[in-house]
Amino acid sequence: MNDNPMYMEYVDDADSPEPARRRGWRILGWVSIGLSAVMVAGSLTTYGIYRQAFGNIAHEDTNALVGPNRPKKLNNAMNILMLGSDSRAGANAAYGRSMKDEAPRSDTIILLHLSPGGGQAFGVSFPRDLMVSIPSCKKTNGATTPPQGKAQINSAYTLAGPSCTVKTIESITNLRIDHFMEVNFVGFKSITNAIGGVPVCLPKAVDDPKSKLHLSKGKHVIKGDQALAYVRVRHGLGDGSDLGRIKRQQKFMGALANKAMSAGVLSNPSSLLKLISAGTKSLKTDSELSPSTMMKIGSGMQGMTSGKLRFITAPWGPDPADPNRVVLSQPGADNFFNALRNDRSVPEEKKPAAGAAPKIPASQVKVRVYNASGAAGQAGRVAELLRQQGFQVEVGGNYSSISSKTKIQYGAGADQQAKTLAAKVPGAASPAPATSGGLSGMVDLVIGTDWTSTSLKGGKSGGPIPKQQGEIKADDNLCDGN
Repeated sequence: MNDNPMYMEYVDDADSPEPARRRGWRILGWVSIGLSAVMVAGSLTTYGIYRQAFGNIAHEDTNALVGPNRPKKLNNAMNILMLGSDSRAGANAAYGRSMKDEAPRSDTIILLHLSPGGGQAFGVSFPRDLMVSIPSCKKTNGATTPPQGKAQINSAYTLAGPSCTVKTIESITNLRIDHFMEVNFVGFKSITNAIGGVPVCLPKAVDDPKSKLHLSKGKHVIKGDQALAYVRVRHGLGDGSDLGRIKRQQKFMGALANKAMSAGVLSNPSSLLKLISAGTKSLKTDSELSPSTMMKIGSGMQGMTSGKLRFITAPWGPDPADPNRVVLSQPGADNFFNALRNDRSVPEEKKPAAGAAPKIPASQVKVRVYNASGAAGQAGRVAELLRQQGFQVEVGGNYSSISSKTKIQYGAGADQQAKTLAAKVPGAASPAPATSGGLSGMVDLVIGTDWTSTSLKGGKSGGPIPKQQGEIKADDNLCDGN
């Protein structure tokens, strides 16, 4: 094993008397973090029922430990850092007694970004092998750690705990982290039992004596010991790489969240209490993430569907200094984090005047986008932004001529639908009937040379976040991509 503690090897990569146990702990972090995301997004408005469960949560004063020099917040989005700890303290010692004296690590790091208005959320995972600069951190005992020029990202937790990981993530993303949640894994089996099992899909039959996983090819609902075996398996599924496992674990988290959000778990007080009780027994947060704050976050996300929960791996590439490690890929990583940082706030909806016709929702508006700007690919880019705000969109291609002004035209019967689109494109010319080529019920958006990145107002989804390669949605087909 490498002697440099900031260049950490892993028990599942090196010789160890209990490799499966350490590996299982790391992977279980994904599941517990998935539960935490569900707890935040869930209906917490009946807090009185769950007061005792919330009393289990431990806290740390992150604001005092991180200090005042932090990224500026540009909007009303919420960023919560989810950490999976493999600490062997207390009852956790049962899962690897030979490692109880080792320094704990956070082998699972996910940034949960909740867009303004609660219409969508992103779980951004950071690979365990990601090499980054770690700033000097203050420990809870008052001591400070020296900065690390290049170290694996999870060693920040080993150096000075969860608040040091918060400081590190802020330094590499320029995103203000509002809160953190740290979980360990004692309650894992209870969590999967409390939710009634988690659906998975196996691309092939697995008969792995090491993990004790024995399942046929296809769909299964797993819980308890069987779910524990599934998240521990390494060589029986996928290519055995960390990044490959991340994708499988993201699917598991998505399936857990989808089950909770679509099967009535969050609206059933008895089921929700079982889920929260199982999770809070192994939960630690910053001191400002109080139950009342969780309630506010939860109420703000009422109505969010699992299809709006997206799992993404931070843009990465191989480390030139070591093919077994990775680094953030630039400029893709900076562009992505900047999009999260500038995720647009949601303007307050104006109430319609008395007697006014009801506004038609974006989901019922058909839009055809034409490019009259002369900029290649502009229609496709704008079409994707409109889809993210709920419109039914198709690309019409290049317009017959270049236009200096963005225009909205509508076919027969689509005058009210045109008003819905116009509210999102306030700089466009007033909607007008199509003089030629208009289709019944269709609204045409003609992109002119005046179009800029701010021409489209943010909708309930909080504004466009570019789709990332390999991203997963919580409601994706379980068997796709296996």
